[in-house]
Amino acid sequence: MGDHYFSATPSVASHRGSVRLHTSDVDLSLVTDTGVFSHSRLDRGTRVLLDTAPMPPVRGPLLDVGCGYGPIALTLASRRRRLPVWAVDLNERALGLTRENADAAGLGNVTACRPEEVPDDVTFAGIYSNPPIRSGKTALHELLLRWLPRLLPDGRAYLVVAKNLGSDSLQRWLSDEQGFPTTRLASERGYRVLEVAPAP
Repeated sequence: MGDHYFSATPSVASHRGSVRLHTSDVDLSLVTDTGVFSHSRLDRGTRVLLDTAPMPPVRGPLLDVGCGYGPIALTLASRRRRLPVWAVDLNERALGLTRENADAAGLGNVTACRPEEVPDDVTFAGIYSNPPIRSGKTALHELLLRWLPRLLPDGRAYLVVAKNLGSDSLQRWLSDEQGFPTTRLASERGYRVLEVAPAP
C-alpha cells in the first residue's frame, strides 16, 4: 500500500472486511479496513502474543500500544471485563475500528484514543503490544520509553517481536541499556514474546 499503517490518516481508499478472532476463551468477529495493520487476517505475531502472554501479576488498568483494529485490546477487555483497557494508536481509522468493534462486542471497558489523550496520571498493571518495528528503531525506542515508565511497581509489559526483526537486540537494549529487566517468555513460529518489568 502507498503509505504505512502507522500513518495518522491513511491515504489508501477504504475497503472494509472482517477477521475472526478465536482463542481458547474469546471468539469475536472484528471489522477491519485497508490502511490498518494486518487488515486481511489476524497477524501471526498478535496470535502468538494472545496465546502466550498472561494477565499481569497485579490488578489495574491495561494498555494496548498500537491497537490497530483492536484484537489485543478486545481480547484483554473480554478477559477482564471489570478493568479499564486503553487502546492507543496514531491511525485514526484504526481507532474508529477499535471503537466500533468494542461497541459491537458489548465491551464498554475499552477506551480507544490517541496516545496524548491518555491522562498523565494513569498507570498500568499490564502493557501489551505488537509494536511497529518497521517504523524504525528511533521511533520504536521513543514509543517504548513513553509507556514502560508508566507500569505499576509490580506490573509487566508483554511485547511480541519477530526474531528476524531484532527481538534479541531489543531485549538487550531494554535490559542492559535502559534498565528494564526483560526476559524471553516464549519463542514460537519465528516470534519472541518479551516480558518487561519496571526499572528498579
